[in-house]
Amino acid sequence: MTTTPFDVLSRWTSEVQFTAQIECEADALPSIKIGLAVKWAVKSGADLSGADLSGAHLRIADLRGANLSDANLRGADLRGANLSDANLSDANLSDANLRGANLSDAPKIENIHQTVYAAASQPGALDMGDWHCGTAHCRAGWVVTLAGDEGKALEGRIGTPAAASLIYLASDPTIARFPKFYCDNETALADMKAMAEKEAAR
Repeated sequence: MTTTPFDVLSRWTSEVQFTAQIECEADALPSIKIGLAVKWAVKSGADLSGADLSGAHLRIADLRGANLSDANLRGADLRGANLSDANLSDANLSDANLRGANLSDAPKIENIHQTVYAAASQPGALDMGDWHCGTAHCRAGWVVTLAGDEGKALEGRIGTPAAASLIYLASDPTIARFPKFYCDNETALADMKAMAEKEAAR
């Protein structure tokens, strides 16, 4: 294997954000190369905020304290990764695999699916058009609200959708997918109800 340069792009402009020096086979999968570039950036202090890291292979990666704010981590494999003190503010974690990741900063909600559905299904309680609107909240908003002060603190650090994702996973490590936070009220309630019923049947 030889050391080769690898460009990491901005998720917003598609311009080169930094060039990592990675060691891998020339025909390695893009996911492997992106993962190696992220690890190089963490060690080298390169700016990862707002980077396109979609699909990155970051299994068991040490990402403690990494600035991943606004990064696109859609579909990334983060199983077993250490994300303690990482800045995930406004990061896109859609379809990311976080099973076994160190989520020590994330609070837990007991029987999360039943608890969230019970709160959000009340008349006028759910508004998928806004994170928080008076006493109404969207799905992600309800999750951080029900997690109490710790949930609000996490939301303040990394944003509502990322905080809700981590709380979901910390509360239910068996969860197969992150809930969709961008849909209408009817779709969200139906999914919350299905997950609550599945949890109750365990």
